[in-house]
Amino acid sequence: MARVVVDVMLKPEILDPQGQAVQRALPRLGFEGIADVRQGKRFELEVEGPVDDAALARINEMAETFLANTVIEDFVVKVEEK
Repeated sequence: MARVVVDVMLKPEILDPQGQAVQRALPRLGFEGIADVRQGKRFELEVEGPVDDAALARINEMAETFLANTVIEDFVVKVEEK
């Protein structure tokens, strides 16, 4: 069994109010020197069988149609070693 990770982030031109809230809170909590924060989503998929080109194509389709809103979000699919 293999693990495939799909990281979803807002596109750079989209305002990220949650990231901004975290960025403003960090100095109050004693964490200085952070210039920007963007918040995203991470999906870890346990895949049965080999992660070949066909499986990755299917996962990309899943990410594009279900996991990410491609109007405002970008996504990256990667295979993680266990």
